[in-house]
Amino acid sequence: MQIRAAVLEKPHGQFKIETLEIDQPQPSEVLVRIVAAGICHTDLSVVEEHLPAPMPIVLGHEGAGIVERVGSAVTHVAPGDHVVLTFPYCGRCSKCKAGRPYFCEQIINLSLAGTRADGSHTIRAPNRSVCGCFFGQSSFATHAIAYANNTVKVPKEAPLEAMAPLGCGIQTGAGTVLNVLKPTAQSAIAVFGCGAVGLAAVMAAKLCGARVIVAVDRVDSRLDVARALGATHIVNTERQDALEVINAAGGLDFSVEASGNSKLCEIAVAGLKPFGGVCAMLGVPKPGSTLTFDHSHLVTGRSVVGITQGDAKPQEFIPQLAQLFLDGKLPVDKLVRTYRLDEINQAVADSVSGRTIKPVLQMA
Repeated sequence: MQIRAAVLEKPHGQFKIETLEIDQPQPSEVLVRIVAAGICHTDLSVVEEHLPAPMPIVLGHEGAGIVERVGSAVTHVAPGDHVVLTFPYCGRCSKCKAGRPYFCEQIINLSLAGTRADGSHTIRAPNRSVCGCFFGQSSFATHAIAYANNTVKVPKEAPLEAMAPLGCGIQTGAGTVLNVLKPTAQSAIAVFGCGAVGLAAVMAAKLCGARVIVAVDRVDSRLDVARALGATHIVNTERQDALEVINAAGGLDFSVEASGNSKLCEIAVAGLKPFGGVCAMLGVPKPGSTLTFDHSHLVTGRSVVGITQGDAKPQEFIPQLAQLFLDGKLPVDKLVRTYRLDEINQAVADSVSGRTIKPVLQMA
């Protein structure tokens, strides 16, 4: 069947809307009519060559939509169900069998190869190859083929424009706090970088009742949103010394680094209290980036951990996030600005400039 999709021809290029053909779902696959798709920093990392991917390619890995067809082996969703698409995992490796699909040994190939594991394409153009299967979906399109295990059913009363970011950015930020750090009412936490991932961490910290929530960014409008979502302190790095503010607040039990900026990463570690302080690194840096910090920060009991997808089991965690949204406890919609599919290049520009926190493409 024919679909419309945003195709990236080359690194640093613009997206072009094209008519393509999409395959039929294989036994363990699902055909989804995409209603909304978030634009995430990971998509932009491919555009900027910070992540490798074959081109031309259809990106998009925060898809949300309605199931149209399922493969013969799919039982947990059916046509008509509303779903969120998330990261793929093999389900067979030692990490998956241990209940840690976010560390799947095949996740890089499943996400970035541009084809199914058997080398076949899910989408094609009349006269050339176009890569798909980006994070097991390629949701910058009117339809996508996803795997059964990265297709998650959500309540129909939840607007899909708000559900789309749950598949990656919100899951990553909120999951880091709720699944890994688990602050208490006595905790002090700082979030560096107030994009969608960082602001999801702020919302989650508020859910945990953290005593101090410091939001750090260089864009005032994002900091205003952080304050509205629960930040007790805000720091604009263009005008303030983040470490001074953190130390004046008594130091940090936890920090979440969601910017990928090396200098902020170093501050996120330096601001930790000794004997138990933990920094979670989420931001995607430029290739070859290095960090420098005082070795004594580690030998005095501070920890630095890398987190992938919020250590989430998506079939369990995404429905929890959806219910928190419906209960008014996770106002993801406050981050979202919608764009038509053919406005994707403007959406990308607005994301890069900081004008829009979470661009979401609407396909209809």
